Amino acid sequence: MHAMKVSRRTIAVFVLPCLLLYIGLVFVPILVSFYSAMLDWNGIGEARFIGLDNFKELFTKDAVFWPSVGRTLMFAVFSMAEIPIALFVAILISRYVRKPNFLVSSYFLPVILSVVVVGQLWKTVYNPASLGGMLNQLLMMVGLDSWAKPWLTDPNTAMIALYFVALWQYLGYHVLIQFTGIQNIPSEIYEAARIDGAEGFTADRYITFPMVIPIFKISLVLAIIGSLQAFDMIMVMTGGGPAHATDVTSTHMYNMSFLSMRYGYGSAMAVFLVIECLAATLLLNAVFRRIESKLS
Repeated sequence: MHAMKVSRRTIAVFVLPCLLLYIGLVFVPILVSFYSAMLDWNGIGEARFIGLDNFKELFTKDAVFWPSVGRTLMFAVFSMAEIPIALFVAILISRYVRKPNFLVSSYFLPVILSVVVVGQLWKTVYNPASLGGMLNQLLMMVGLDSWAKPWLTDPNTAMIALYFVALWQYLGYHVLIQFTGIQNIPSEIYEAARIDGAEGFTADRYITFPMVIPIFKISLVLAIIGSLQAFDMIMVMTGGGPAHATDVTSTHMYNMSFLSMRYGYGSAMAVFLVIECLAATLLLNAVFRRIESKLS
């Protein structure tokens, strides 16, 4: 018992500094944002307490806010769609590639590139053909001139173009996560299944899929939370334009906080974004808890 008490005290001594740092860097700013959301404040001058007026304006009068929320949710849905693709790629690599580490590293390469580099690269790809846009030039070379568009300046295509950039950049991240999960499945299980006549997709259905669900869940949570907070790539490539066509919650929050100098109003959007991320995490945990209970 004495040893257990000493052990707990030792753990507390080492954990406490990190816990205090985490509280100071995460929870305190969240609480400050909740308070700032109730102020009429430009971030510099004197603040005036206005209660929930910022939230009332946000939900009822802001013509940009709800469309930006819709685009944010669509970004999250599109990010969810890349996880099954990543799992499929990871299965193919683990099954058919003899030395897979180099290939997995190649998939991961876009993740380590700076967002500014990625944004500038894809802006060049999406440029009109007259400005050297690779995509439009390729379409014209194969006779699909009618498909060539000003991808980032057309409100109908700008957001779709950004979805594919996000898919290209982060697919390798989720391939690495899923591949690691598959590699941790004991090979003896597959050998036993092979003796019973279960190979290929049948083995994946009854062995791979159930056993990578915890990893799949982690990958899905990271993808959704990351997409709900999407900001840097959009600001680099479109800045929220054209005509707010690519504005998501975070870019609209930035514009209102730092360009329109309405810091209190931007804080109200920040609070909404925190609640949105928390709700998405709780919903995913509930869904996967039911799935895991059915499989156990």
